[in-house]
Amino acid sequence: LKLGSVIRDAAFSSTRFPCFSSSRAAAGVSAFVSALGHDGSSLRQEPTLITTLPSGLRVASQRTADETLTVGVWIDAGSRSETKENNGTAHFLEHMAFKGTKRRNRIQLEKEIENMGGHLNAYTSREQTVYYAKVFKDDLRQGVDILADILQHSTLDQGHVDFERGVILREMEEVEKTVEEVIFDRLHLTAFHNSPLGYTILGPVENIQSITRQQLKEYILNNYTADRIVLAGAGPIDHGELVKHAEEMFGFRTRDTRSAPSEERPRFCSAELLYRTEEEGGLAHFAVGYEGVPWTHPDSITFMVMQSIIGSYKRAEGLVPPKLSGNKLTNSIAHNTEPGMVESFSAFNTCYRDTGLFGFYGQAEEAGVRPCIDELLFGVNGLAYDVSEEEVERGKRQLKTTLFGSLDSTTAIAEDIGRQLLVYGRRIPPAELTSRLDAVDAAAVRRVAQKYLCDADIAMTALGPIGQLPPLTELRARTAMW
Repeated sequence: LKLGSVIRDAAFSSTRFPCFSSSRAAAGVSAFVSALGHDGSSLRQEPTLITTLPSGLRVASQRTADETLTVGVWIDAGSRSETKENNGTAHFLEHMAFKGTKRRNRIQLEKEIENMGGHLNAYTSREQTVYYAKVFKDDLRQGVDILADILQHSTLDQGHVDFERGVILREMEEVEKTVEEVIFDRLHLTAFHNSPLGYTILGPVENIQSITRQQLKEYILNNYTADRIVLAGAGPIDHGELVKHAEEMFGFRTRDTRSAPSEERPRFCSAELLYRTEEEGGLAHFAVGYEGVPWTHPDSITFMVMQSIIGSYKRAEGLVPPKLSGNKLTNSIAHNTEPGMVESFSAFNTCYRDTGLFGFYGQAEEAGVRPCIDELLFGVNGLAYDVSEEEVERGKRQLKTTLFGSLDSTTAIAEDIGRQLLVYGRRIPPAELTSRLDAVDAAAVRRVAQKYLCDADIAMTALGPIGQLPPLTELRARTAMW
């Protein structure tokens, strides 16, 4: 039984459609991609079956030939659904779900999962909360029953609430040791500081120390409603059986949309948040973000391709020396910065329901900060004026490998189903996605980059030895240069 797992956001994970960190092609990639075809014939898979219950809860599944299956509940609510006063509640509930229900205390729950040979887990992001179980193919009913029980009948015992405060605070300490996590949390705070989208997932220390049992119950009441929930499964699953179990075991109420408060679209802020240290020999970490587009925007696919074109680099990794890399930006940094000055960079692209965040994250020695950012900004600007068809095709091939290569387990497939139903209202077939990717060409990349990235407001955050970091006003002016 794994407790308290936190997935920060799609931007920071390489397997969360549709926002992926680009990666260099490895051996065998070209063969895999060439086999994909352009007509979708080699992308055929079992259909995703979807049933909407009278309550509004959606049940979706895809059959695969496996001995195990994954079934889970995807909820359209995360830290973005919180207020300043209860920020951290969604993640706190993730911990509390495994502490016992009216039918199963904590020990009974753990033993039941262990005796099944199963795996129970959960994670929280800014817009979603997920609980899922991986079990053997004959244990579907029991897996659904456990999920329904922990989501609807958790006792939220006060003793466990108080105990978990310490657990979450220790988790926060571990997260803060991961500089990349810290940078992206601060970038969200900088870019969306007037919106709940800028909140951290764990919440501030003072909230963790003061969140009450009543606040947890109110969050469930307001957000765990049938119309915001998808029960998704993948594996040797009979869809009719899964629907039957959902009808029997889930009794979430339907939200009254007339009384639901309307949520304003987050306003992107051009701002910087800097933390300078004088640590000897340390690396400077920095991230620059542009306002992106939502999940369902027509240009979202092109943003995915642009992220893949910019790609990523890490010193001393990869088979091809950076000066010989086919990635123009990696090649440029290798030729125009001193050896060893730049540790790494990567592009990111995060989509939300009504906005997005696109940009780059880098690590460099203090003397390498300015030249690294100069090259990265030049590379982003180049998407609007100097991108070639060859670069676009390379980016699309690498993106296809990431997209389709990640669906290699029942858990990954179930996640793909649950996430897509929440953000798109449907599951996009691989053939359709391939067709939409193939339609992106250099002209489309230039059009989108000129519209969103040229002469555009940016948000920036950095920490470490950043004495050579250019000021925000200078970087903002650079977005209009070519």
